[in-house]
Formats: sequence, C-alpha cells, structure tokens
Amino acid sequence: MDEHNYRTSRSPDVQNDIDWTTKGAVSAIKNQGQCGSCWAFSTTGAIESAYLLQGNSVNLSEQQLVDCSGSYGNHGCGGGWMDSAFAYVKDHGLKTEDEYPYKAVNQQCDASSGGQYKISGFIDTPGCDNLLNTLSQRPVSVAVDASTWSLYRGGVLSTCGTSINHGVLVVGATSEYTKIKNSWGTSWGEAGYIRIAAGNTCNVCGYPSYPTL
Repeated sequence: MDEHNYRTSRSPDVQNDIDWTTKGAVSAIKNQGQCGSCWAFSTTGAIESAYLLQGNSVNLSEQQLVDCSGSYGNHGCGGGWMDSAFAYVKDHGLKTEDEYPYKAVNQQCDASSGGQYKISGFIDTPGCDNLLNTLSQRPVSVAVDASTWSLYRGGVLSTCGTSINHGVLVVGATSEYTKIKNSWGTSWGEAGYIRIAAGNTCNVCGYPSYPTL
C-alpha cells in the first residue's frame, strides 16, 4: 500500500523534554469503556493532534471506526490496528463525535459513513530512535503491552511485558520516561496518562505510526 511507508532517521538525544500536552497539541482524554476499541482511540487521538498542530480543534468519531473499518482488517470491539484505521480514514474520512457518537458496542455501519476529516496517508517509524525523532514533531500512535497497567496510579512504570495488546498515543518523552495518553478515562493513572521507563518499555518502540494530512 502506497500510504504504508517506513521511515528511518538519525538517533536523537533527548536533551530537551518533549510534552505535547503543554503545547495544546493533544485532545482531551476519552474512555473506551467495555469495548476493545483502543486502536480507534489511538487513531483519532493521532489525527486530532495533527489537526491541532494546524490550529484546528476537532473531536473525531471512534464509533465510526468501530462500525465501518472492518473491511480494512479491524474487528470493532474485538480489536484492530491503527494502520488499518488510518487506511480507512484516508479513503473515507471521519465524522465528528457529535455526528457519530460513541456507544462502546459493535453497530451496523451508518449508511452515510465517511466524513470531512481526512488524512493523506500514514507513516510507520519502528524503533526507539525513530519514535523519538517522530515525537519531536508530533504525537505518535503506538501498540504496547498493557498487561500490567490496570493497577497503575502514578509514577514511572518499569515492569512491563513485550506482547502487543493495546493501542495508545505517545505524547511526550524525557531521558527518564515516555509519556502516553490512554483511553481509560481521567480517573485512571495520572489523569488519564501513564509514564513508562525510557526505552522500549512495554514494547512501545515496536509499532509507532502517525497520520499525514
């Protein structure tokens, strides 16, 4: 697929802290509820950040991705991939949350699916060096092992596995930790965020990707 490109880049030194939440480039924390739609929230979070970086605030529909991106390889509340969701958005665009509200269940795709908020493609940047380089320009969607996250309340998490079972958005980094936006509501973690030890903790560097407008 033409939009499924890989990019490599020089290894950066994290000399200055990166935190897109302090720069107005991260949308509000959301809650996926009892639906395995983390991948949809990672996707909308990345696209919302891309629009925020251009000065446009928008709240995009995760439910549209849950209902309508099955032909791209996603499984609604049963799981999915950000790249597959990005491919759907490239072809169809997304509606806003108000236009297609979140229900946390699988539904039939709205016959008028599609929307005005589109992307031109997406780029994969695997590897910790590439993730940090990309993060210096924008928040980044990643797949992680969140098996030990349920009891997280704060601080820097260093104990983590290497499986892939959750989609989230990396929004910051220092030499000590990587800051991640989750989709479990603001009562979880650090007001909806988690900090994990710097490096490939939770396999965070395995599958980074971001949308292009």
